[in-house]
Amino acid sequence: MRFRLTPRETSFYDMFAASADNIVTGSKLLMELLGADSSARAEIAERMRAAEHAGDDATHAIFHQLNSSFITPFDREDIYNLASSLDDIMDFMEEAVDLVVLYNIEELPKGVEQQIEVLARAAELTAEAMPHLRTMENLTEYWIEVNRLENQADQIHRKLLATLFNGKYDAIEVLKLKQVVDVLEEAADAFEHVANTVETIAVKES
Repeated sequence: MRFRLTPRETSFYDMFAASADNIVTGSKLLMELLGADSSARAEIAERMRAAEHAGDDATHAIFHQLNSSFITPFDREDIYNLASSLDDIMDFMEEAVDLVVLYNIEELPKGVEQQIEVLARAAELTAEAMPHLRTMENLTEYWIEVNRLENQADQIHRKLLATLFNGKYDAIEVLKLKQVVDVLEEAADAFEHVANTVETIAVKES
């Protein structure tokens, strides 16, 4: 890692770790949603909404720290991009849960559980990776694996779309379910954006 003569603001590392830990909370709520009946989903949505608000608070704290810090641990643009992408993940996960409740979806199509399992694994990897930003070590496997997971998510998404359009569902139900699976796919994309940003930071700092 490049030697620096100037001190660095270290609170960013803790804030990124907190943001990623909150995403793990969100992914666990997605997993809960899978096994919940319709009567329990509203309560899960409330908890997801609270987690999303906590994510917003974490993002705003990072932006405030960024605007008030003379010295930052890495490029300001990369800090902004990383915080924004982490925030996007929570937004998409919360949106997916909210849509399931608002549309009163009784049964999610087979394959959604695979989407959510991919997101849960990506959340774990992201939370494990954030503390390594302090040293920029042991991060290569992280972004390689998240990119692999995103490719897996793409395949699952395509299969889900094929299922939705196979004639089993009526047109209105297709529209509802497609919105849910599309938003979950956007969450997978957002995990990849985080991993790509971490890779960019690591390359610059090497």
